[in-house]
Amino acid sequence: MQVLVVTGRKAAGIVRKSVGNLAEVLVLDIDVAAFTTPKRLEKSLNGQEFDLIIIPGLVSADFSRLEKQLETPIRLGPKHAIDLGFVLSSYADVELSTTIPACELLIQQRRDIALSSLAEMEDFASPALLLGHLKIGGDSTIKVMAEIVDATALPDDELIERIHLFQSKGADIIDLGVGMAATASDVRRTVKTAREVVSVPISIDTLEPELIVAAVGSGVDMVLSLNSGNIPQVAPVISKKDIAAVVIPDSGGGMDSLEANIKSAKDAGISKIIADPVLDPPGQGMVESMTRYKQFRRSHPHIPTFFGVGNITELIDADSVGVNAMLASIAGDVGSDILFTPEYSDKARGSIAELKTAAGMTALAARRSTPPKDLGLDLLVLKEKRFRQFDMLPEKFIESEKSYQWMRDPAGSFRISISDQCFRDGEFRQGRIIARHTKYTIVGDNAKEVLDTALDLGLVSRLDHAAYLGSELMRAELAIKLGRSYSQDDDF
Repeated sequence: MQVLVVTGRKAAGIVRKSVGNLAEVLVLDIDVAAFTTPKRLEKSLNGQEFDLIIIPGLVSADFSRLEKQLETPIRLGPKHAIDLGFVLSSYADVELSTTIPACELLIQQRRDIALSSLAEMEDFASPALLLGHLKIGGDSTIKVMAEIVDATALPDDELIERIHLFQSKGADIIDLGVGMAATASDVRRTVKTAREVVSVPISIDTLEPELIVAAVGSGVDMVLSLNSGNIPQVAPVISKKDIAAVVIPDSGGGMDSLEANIKSAKDAGISKIIADPVLDPPGQGMVESMTRYKQFRRSHPHIPTFFGVGNITELIDADSVGVNAMLASIAGDVGSDILFTPEYSDKARGSIAELKTAAGMTALAARRSTPPKDLGLDLLVLKEKRFRQFDMLPEKFIESEKSYQWMRDPAGSFRISISDQCFRDGEFRQGRIIARHTKYTIVGDNAKEVLDTALDLGLVSRLDHAAYLGSELMRAELAIKLGRSYSQDDDF
């Protein structure tokens, strides 16, 4: 297939480097490629024929007439030349657009394909056991369990809000954490409330036999955690209901203890067993514990395992995105089936969604026998796969200096803040920017629309105030996108 990539003089070098031998390059007699016009392109073609012409993604001119005249598709490429290699290696799989830059189109289409592939994999998977309709173990994808810490101590409305929020983030299972002072009545109320609104399986997390029995009687799908101290009391009700149980070693016990407890659970009639070899924190046997998982999988290939990633993510002062991505890959390597997170501390906010994506990446990578990259799903938040072209410092320039003069805007001042994400009216809602003025309060989803509204309302009269407001609103927008807190004028 003969493909032509059109560019201008300034970007010619990087375009040729990015395109390589995947297409021919036509450099027009203009500096900036975005100013390409149909007339200029037609003149530069000199009668040459191609199967596809790719013009810069930022071009705004209408090429439909020229396209009909040449009987050749003319489609938008990426917005940045560095992405041309990515586009040219993928365009055969998708239909490029005349209105949407190829980089944006391909990213969304690759994501759609990835999600469709995951759904297909799950449809045909043969699980080790079922939690309702949810497949666990076997060749099914890794599931994400999200714990609501101290669920029994939460008011019903807060519990319901948390359940909806966790489900919207991608939790496959909701785990109800039981507080130290909880009673059987508290457990029954909590399970009943959760059961009325939840759309995924629910589990209960306690070692107390009385509370486990109360939860089973109230309709949980799984119990955490069984050991030698509670198996004799709870096994009869669990086996009768035929629900799943996570079995753990006794405190201070190792693999022998886990093996013994699994045998006891089986002998007592529990058929749906999930093993937890226990993932230890960093610096406290983490690598050795991962080895235990691998050993257990070899010995018991048909028993699903429980991977407590929260034991690491919550106990390391590092951004959770990369930590969760790596832990999901490790879980895949050692054959684990459930990723458990409480998303409890502030630094671990977002772990549910991160693990859901990471689990999908792990499954797709395993299917393709490749590392988890270039899959259509990713967890790149602050890093990027391809740098845009850097500019060169000019020979002559004015060094910027901070002005220490400050004058209040006669039109008034703003107090800027952001709201938290929430679940409302049946859907997940991202946080929003709040700009309070003495006359009005403006709420918006991005910095530009809030600033535009403030200007339209005549609430800004000084250029320095407008510049300050724009930069501060952008910081608020970034805080929302990155899941961070925000305080006006503080370092970000």
